[in-house]
Amino acid sequence: MSAADEQQPARPSPLHVDPAPATPPARRRGGPVPRRRRLTLDEYADGVRGGRRGVLAQAITLVESNHPQHLAQAQELLTRLMPGTGGAHRIGITGVPGVGKSTFIERFGLNLTGAGHRVAVLAVDPSSGLTGGSILGDKTRMMELSAEPNAFIRPSPSAGTLGGVAGKTREAMLVCEAAGFDVILIETVGVGQSETVVAEMTDFFLALMLPGAGDQLQGIKRGLLEFADLIAVNKADGPNLDAARRAAAEYRSVLHLLPRRPGNWSPPVLTCSARDNSGLDEIWEAIREHHAQAEQTGLLEVRRREQFLRWMWSMVDDQLQARLRAHPHIRSALPTLEDEVRAGRLPPTVAAHRLLEAFGIS
Repeated sequence: MSAADEQQPARPSPLHVDPAPATPPARRRGGPVPRRRRLTLDEYADGVRGGRRGVLAQAITLVESNHPQHLAQAQELLTRLMPGTGGAHRIGITGVPGVGKSTFIERFGLNLTGAGHRVAVLAVDPSSGLTGGSILGDKTRMMELSAEPNAFIRPSPSAGTLGGVAGKTREAMLVCEAAGFDVILIETVGVGQSETVVAEMTDFFLALMLPGAGDQLQGIKRGLLEFADLIAVNKADGPNLDAARRAAAEYRSVLHLLPRRPGNWSPPVLTCSARDNSGLDEIWEAIREHHAQAEQTGLLEVRRREQFLRWMWSMVDDQLQARLRAHPHIRSALPTLEDEVRAGRLPPTVAAHRLLEAFGIS
């Protein structure tokens, strides 16, 4: 890390771990399993602000819940925590499958915690399109970072949401910021779904690429290059080093053809090796430079305000669709309309109009 990071003032003490709960008394086989006591709003808020890991995890579970009984409590909790948010670097990290995102994030996070930062990783696991299940194995893939007292890893299922992020990633990010984490790393499932979703909730969008651009460069979506604030060619080590350098040169040539970013930011293209821990310091320096420039020009504040507005409207869209599907007239009409559309007997536009009419919108 840079000398500037090493000279930072002492940070708060590491998050303390909640004491292990007392061993429950032996229960008769088949007896009821005792439920964990629900925390009050004060306990949630105080525990998050105090950096209590157990409460932090429960708070994120609360804000991620879609249960109607949890919605009001989650909204009130976020309202209480909002004054303590906004002070972190919000970094989205995406990349093609096999690029080494988890290895990169672990080494990058360890470098940051070693420099005195407190790092939260919101790692999104892909959900099965058939069963909805998710492996949620990011902690097992980042064992060393998981054991770091100044790091917190939270895997969440994508549950079919676009952009390779979980539906409540924004809420989890705010809770982590309120707990004192000053770097939030959001790992996405991968590229190709909707990079705008990632870009609209972070300050910096990092795209990891594999060595050897070649035909791969032709298949990369223009949107990814337009949203990426930095492209890093990972696995630039051993026999891959020359290929990584050639790939970086090709990406630079393409980026020169794209319009310059707000604030006149020119996305750098770097090479790195998470395995050898090379090039990661340069990536962090570029992130810090981008953040400082955005703060100085006022673009950071403007960007975050616009992100909150887009977040508001996305929540309106989600809740309207949820209420529409729960409406009794919609529930009764939907199976028949879906069958008609699927069979090609009814145009989707007509079916959509009938659903809206059943909901009371003409």
